[in-house]
Amino acid sequence: LSSLGSNQSLKETLALRLDHTTFPNRGTYLAMKAYLHHLQEDYSEALKSLQEAEEVLQEDHPTNISRQVLVTYGNFAWIYYLLTNYEKVEHYLEKIHKICQALSSPEPYSVAIPEIQAQKGWSLLTWGFRNGPEAIKCFQLALRGDESNREFQAGLAYSVYAFCCLNLEEDMKETQTFLEEVLVRQPQNAEAKVFLANVIWIKNQRGVKEELERAKSLVEDVVQNSLNPEVLRNAAKVCVSLPLSLSQAISVLKKAIALSPSYHLLYYDLGLCYKKQMKKASPGKREELVAAAIESFKQSLEKDPASVFSQLELAKLYGEKSLAYVEEIYQNLMEDLPKLSQRCQQAIYLHWGDFLLHKKGKKEEALEMYTKGLQISGGHGKERWLLRGRLLSLAKLFQEESQGDQAKAIREMVGSLYGDESGRVLQGGK
Repeated sequence: LSSLGSNQSLKETLALRLDHTTFPNRGTYLAMKAYLHHLQEDYSEALKSLQEAEEVLQEDHPTNISRQVLVTYGNFAWIYYLLTNYEKVEHYLEKIHKICQALSSPEPYSVAIPEIQAQKGWSLLTWGFRNGPEAIKCFQLALRGDESNREFQAGLAYSVYAFCCLNLEEDMKETQTFLEEVLVRQPQNAEAKVFLANVIWIKNQRGVKEELERAKSLVEDVVQNSLNPEVLRNAAKVCVSLPLSLSQAISVLKKAIALSPSYHLLYYDLGLCYKKQMKKASPGKREELVAAAIESFKQSLEKDPASVFSQLELAKLYGEKSLAYVEEIYQNLMEDLPKLSQRCQQAIYLHWGDFLLHKKGKKEEALEMYTKGLQISGGHGKERWLLRGRLLSLAKLFQEESQGDQAKAIREMVGSLYGDESGRVLQGGK
């Protein structure tokens, strides 16, 4: 976590999941909430969340509570250790020890059971889809111990979907199969419907009309019936992709905002929709849409002041009128860079490079920004792909300006950072 704002955003996400989950995994989300309080050294609130987690686990898992509550007891012990209440620490360690003994564990305070792997898997997915590969491993291990568990099966399906969303070159056939199986077991699972609709669209953008109609039908069903703001947010994204309309996506997002007015990502996505509408708008209408987009991103920042992407979008919109103000935004973001996630760092280098190139005409400085962004390993596939594309375009520009050595150096650098395939494409582009 990079800041209080991110902490608040994650709490909002957890609150939504607690209210709308279709699986008996509320205890995991409450344990994560306790962790966020612990990061702020708010130990009394952390203990309240853990107490609630224990109660919820008792409700959701009355027949195997001991297997479900181990992680919560471990968290209790840690918080009490930080509070130097060693009597309570011993109390919870003793509870853990007794459960491990009952489960015939060779270790006194740990045991390898499916329930713990599943809790880890859900936690990873909550932190972000970038954790899809690790979450896949967790749910695969959980299923080895309980192969018919519907929660574990759905967790695996969601994890595979998360992985494929960040690696679009992956075969989506397996992802679709997993999600179809979730819907067989849970026909009203709105989240799985939206995920499946997105997979169908990705697979059939230039293909089967019937499949696209099915994806459209799945989304419309969710829009009509779901009251889960996060699911509606994802449905709006698919609306933008499918042959529905931006107007419908905006309507869906406004419905979600009415349900969850403090969720900053809803305002962020609404701003993106207004930006897309700007592209084909008349001059008079465009000004109206610019104002609506700016207001949406400002609302997003009001709800989460640490939202880097909202700041970047505002910078682009303000760039049409005040270059000095935009430069100030980028400089402030650069100062915060070391505290930010890899994806945020990549996005800042990408947008800053675009500004330097297109607004200031500084090719060399833009090259430096794009290069630094691509040198960041990890992060997000989308940002890396965009950075790669920017560098390829710069190489072409240098080539056209008779700076062949510079162009070649950029191509070789991209090839080394992005992989051999990228290098071959570049060499072919000479």
